[in-house]
Amino acid sequence: MDQPTWVQGQDGAVVVVVRAQPGAKRTAVVGSHGGALKIAVHAPPVDGKANEALIKWLASQLAIARNSLDLVRGQTSRRKQIRLSAETAA
Repeated sequence: MDQPTWVQGQDGAVVVVVRAQPGAKRTAVVGSHGGALKIAVHAPPVDGKANEALIKWLASQLAIARNSLDLVRGQTSRRKQIRLSAETAA
């Protein structure tokens, strides 16, 4: 099975490319957008609230600890790269 374009391997870990849509009615996967997984995020894009809500939601959906995920790129952009730790990726 082919790997989606929004999942990338990096230094023994996995990086998920996300297109965030903050301020949505609820947090959910919407589809794909330009090689990224598009996720609507309930939290507003203020003071990092949407980023934190996105990471917490992803952790809960993947059934992994919150500290296993790191926002490595896109802190102020809609396009983000979220890294799953090498231990989690294994």
